[in-house]
Formats: sequence, C-alpha cells, structure tokens
Amino acid sequence: MSASKPIAGGLPLEGLRVLEIGHYIAAPFATRVLADLGAEVIKVEPPVSGDPVRQWGLARDGHAYWWSVHGRNKKCVTLNLKSKEGRALLEELVARSDALVENLRPGQLRRLGFDDDRLLELRPNMVICHVSGYGLTGPLADRACFGAIGEALGGLRYLSNHTPGTTDLPPVRVGVSIGDSIAGLYAVIAVLAGLWSRAPHGRVADVALTEAVLSIMEGVLPEYGGTGTVREPSGGRISTAAPTNAFPTADGGWVLIAANSDALFRILCKVMERPELADDPQYRDNPARCRNVDALEAEIAAWTRRHDAKSLESRLAEADIPSSRVYTAADIAEDLQFNTRKMVQWVDDPRLGKVLHPGSVPMFGASSRQVRWAGPDVGEHNREVYCDLLGLDEDHLNRLSSNGVV
Repeated sequence: MSASKPIAGGLPLEGLRVLEIGHYIAAPFATRVLADLGAEVIKVEPPVSGDPVRQWGLARDGHAYWWSVHGRNKKCVTLNLKSKEGRALLEELVARSDALVENLRPGQLRRLGFDDDRLLELRPNMVICHVSGYGLTGPLADRACFGAIGEALGGLRYLSNHTPGTTDLPPVRVGVSIGDSIAGLYAVIAVLAGLWSRAPHGRVADVALTEAVLSIMEGVLPEYGGTGTVREPSGGRISTAAPTNAFPTADGGWVLIAANSDALFRILCKVMERPELADDPQYRDNPARCRNVDALEAEIAAWTRRHDAKSLESRLAEADIPSSRVYTAADIAEDLQFNTRKMVQWVDDPRLGKVLHPGSVPMFGASSRQVRWAGPDVGEHNREVYCDLLGLDEDHLNRLSSNGVV
C-alpha cells in the first residue's frame, strides 16, 4: 500500500474528508484537485474493473500513465452499490465524510436509495455536489452527456474552429477534455463554498457541464443579446486585438506573439527592423491593425520564417514582448520555469516506475506540489478504509471480498 508523504507546513485542506462516487473525468478531476490540496479523498469504484479511465491512453502492462495523475493522492476502495451490504457500507462512509462529489447519471444515486434527504440524514452538515451533463432539472436533465457535448452546447466547440471559409473539416477539439475539467473546477468551488457557508443542514450543489462551459464564454452571449452578432471562430487570432497569433519559424515550429498594444507593437517593429510599420496608417492603432490583420500577419510571418523558434523566442524575450514557442510535451518537460516551480516533477509509481506529473494548482509554497502517491490500484485502500476507518475485522472484509461486495 502506498504511504502518504508529509508535506512541510501542511496543506490547506488537511482534515477534510471527501467521498467520490465518480467515473471518467469531471468528478474525479474535482476530487484530484481537492486531494492535491490535502483533503482525504475516498474514491468508490466498482469491484475488479474500477474507473474506466484506468484503461485510457498509453499504458504499460495494462496500467495507464494518465491514471497515475488522475487518481493520485486518493484512497481507492471498491464497493458494489447494487448489493445490500455495499449500500450499508456506503451509509457508513457518508456518515464519516464532510463532502460528497458524484457524477453518476442524474437520479442513479437516488435509485440506489441515496437521495439528498437520505444523504443529509446520514450526515446533516454534508456538502453534496452533483456533476452532470445538463444539470438535475430541465427538459434535458435525463439525457446522456460527455464533456465534448458540453463543449458543443456551451458554444466552445463553435469558437475553437478554424476561421470560416478556410476548411470543411469538423470543428476543432481543444485537445483535452476541457469541458469536464471546467466542470470539475466548478465542483471544487462548490464544495469549498458549501463548507465555508457552515450551513447546519448541509448544502447541495448542481454543476452542469454545459453550463460550466457557457459560463466562460466571455462576451459571446451579451454581444448577441445586445447586437444580434454571433461571434465567429478566429483561428489562432484574437478578433479584438492584433497582432496576436502563432507565426511559423524557419525550423517548422510556431511562436506565439502577443504584441497587441500600441507600445508593444512599436517595439516589435523595431525587433523586426521594420520601425516604419508602427507609423503606417494601416497599423497605427489597434482598430486599424484589426481591420488589416491579414496584411499585418503576412509582414510578421515573413520575418519569423527567417529565424528558428528558439532564437526567435530569445529575441522577443529580450524585448519583453509577450511570446512563446508553442510547446509540445517535450518542451514542457524541459522548461526551466516549470521545473523550478515543481510544476513538472518525476513521481515514483509502483506500477510504472518514474512518471512525469504536473504539479498541483494553486501552489501554497513549493512543498505543496509534492505528490504524496500516484494513482492507486483498484481497491488498494480497502483494508485501510474498511478496517481502520469503519472498524471491520479482517474476516468480515475477506468475506465481503469473496462475495463481490468489495
């Protein structure tokens, strides 16, 4: 069994116990953030198979690298919630937990006998956070939904597409399950807000993937409401400020340059050895640069193509122009800033060996980013939770295991 590593000075959520009944991404991502901050997270999974994410992505000997991060710092137990004995154990876990985060299909927990009233009867001051596709109410509440659907309905997938007329390919995905992660972060906020409120009869939060995505869409909705204008995809650009885009380099890379204030643009023109561009009526101020962005970006791209990515990045950094190579995973792993702040760190995983992990966010001193243990095996903490926390004896636990309850 993995042993917890003490963090110097402690972590802000030490002493908080969170029960997770979740799978895939949104709820488990939320509890990973809470666990990274010191909460004792007990993750309930089906016996034998566990969370399907354990099998996602690249793996070694059946152990997925992503799981090393996705399940880290959690205590994983197995429990068959369809069995009477399994539901009895869940009651005991609920009674000893401060918060519950779940993302089963809406109503599934209720059908198992654990509606909000029952949960709050077992733990009167508990914070309950339900994460679902469309929320617990409304005409779509019962429909199946994943993060990608939330991104489509919330408007993000439309805006992350190429600019209109440039391709007939499908709208571009961000590259990670961003809708799930956004909903997970809102679930973290819900848990912490509910705990802060100190309500004597608990708090119940309802987080919808679709609404989580919609909430970050900046001025898209008010602009439409006020003017009838539908914001269109802008590719790598920012439609309201120029120049901001990724530009090609001599070695086939890309460097993102954000010189979109008048002062920064003037500095960029000097770095490009084209100071006259700053006084050109086409580019004199931001509105002009936005109107003539195609011509402007062509000028910048002609310059960037003469330099390799690293030297270009160095030139721009010396001029203090916001810029960066477009990083790959290899670039991230080698980055001095990330490594200095322990945002990139090697973690010992008993199943995979050394695994490269991202650190936790936010940081409460460098030691707070220390990963206490990598994602555990299915049921790895059964004995610790059921015997040490709930008081079952070994024989009872072994019988429950033989009967498929845990």
